[in-house]
Amino acid sequence: MPDMIIDDKAGIKDQVIERLKMVFDPEIPVDIYELGLVYELYTYPEGIIKVVMTLTAPACPAADQILRDVEQSLSQVEGIKEVRVEISFDPPWNREMMSEDAKLELGFF
Repeated sequence: MPDMIIDDKAGIKDQVIERLKMVFDPEIPVDIYELGLVYELYTYPEGIIKVVMTLTAPACPAADQILRDVEQSLSQVEGIKEVRVEISFDPPWNREMMSEDAKLELGFF
């Protein structure tokens, strides 16, 4: 899993990551964090969180659902007033971005 950029000015990184691990791609039985879909995470003291993430494919049919789930899940973190999700395909997602646990879960070993 590549290093994710984290800027945690609000001190809630661990809570945010736990919430991201509750969001699943409906087509894959692994959460978006372990899949390596989250590239950057920024938290701000004024209650704003920005997530830069990707999808497993540009034409992902579950994109709208995943984005709604991210927003809904992160809005449950105490102190979060606004969730901003940005999609990026740079770099494009590939299997090597998954955690070892995700690869094991999906039988890639």
